[in-house]
Amino acid sequence: MIDGAYALAGALTGFIVGLTGVGGGALMMPILLLLGVAPTTAIATDLWFAALTKIVAASIHNGSAQIDWEVVKRLWLGSLPMALLVVALVSFGASVQKVDWLTEAIGVVILITALGMLLAPVLRLFARERRLDNSSHFKRLQPALTVLAGLALGLCVALTSVGAGALGSVILLYLYPQRMTPHRLVATDIMHAIPLALVVGLGYLFAGMLDGHMLISLLVGSIPAVVVASLMSRRLNGRWIQVLLAMVLLAGGVKTLA
Repeated sequence: MIDGAYALAGALTGFIVGLTGVGGGALMMPILLLLGVAPTTAIATDLWFAALTKIVAASIHNGSAQIDWEVVKRLWLGSLPMALLVVALVSFGASVQKVDWLTEAIGVVILITALGMLLAPVLRLFARERRLDNSSHFKRLQPALTVLAGLALGLCVALTSVGAGALGSVILLYLYPQRMTPHRLVATDIMHAIPLALVVGLGYLFAGMLDGHMLISLLVGSIPAVVVASLMSRRLNGRWIQVLLAMVLLAGGVKTLA
């Protein structure tokens, strides 16, 4: 039986993901927590929801050749090893459900993500000015900084399911201010998030934390929405949606911490 509340949450999140590449964790996590889902169950289910929803979005965005594979591979070099480490800890009995500060950690990450999204144009401008001042030095540091960013994102996603899309997009805007056009940013961010969510999600799946019924209900709403939004994203400027999402995340983060 499909749960209407979860299907509606999936449709809303899927639409935002298709337009901006953001929201699989940052928007869905506060929604699930507000619906009364236990933090570890929310993380496990959200990881699979984000991965499957973004696979659909990526197939559409890649059709227009927007994915920057060089940047994606650099991020994977950092994020996937960290994700595998967490999977190993969970699989060998790490007691994730006893982490008392998990809800607070999710709230903090959501607030940081929201602030980063609001300040994204400022970060882009700051990075662009730095690059123009010392472009050769900036370019030499890009690969190493991208790997380090991936490592941080892997840790963040493994602990909270939040960050691969939202924090990732903010980081990419800073590291690649000239290279990341809006549409390329969405496509690249989505592609990086998919295997990261799957790898971490496997650990939670084997630990028995996934709620399959909830996941199906979420996907019933998200799949049609992400298809429509991904097609629309080729024609729309997503900045106003990004600002709206940031405001929603601020409210959700504050509610989570309250």
